[in-house]
Amino acid sequence: MSETQGTEQKVLRTLQGEVVSDRMDKTITVLVERRVRHPVYKKYIRRSSRYHVHDESGECNVGDIVSIVSCRPISKTKAWRLHRVIERAR
Repeated sequence: MSETQGTEQKVLRTLQGEVVSDRMDKTITVLVERRVRHPVYKKYIRRSSRYHVHDESGECNVGDIVSIVSCRPISKTKAWRLHRVIERAR
């Protein structure tokens, strides 16, 4: 056994996106957009994904920009939790 084995930490995936729904209890829906380059035409295309995120305190509102981090599955569709609110909606 090596000495560094006990100090290794799992690298958590972090994403940034906009809250598009906060109607569920302790859950928000976050829209994450990314830009990918088209293999043939070399133009950038916007791709988006929606993630259900665990918001324990219910502090987020629609339009907030948030940072989310991966975690163990909380429910059937929820495997992300709120890390921090970057910018509040106006």
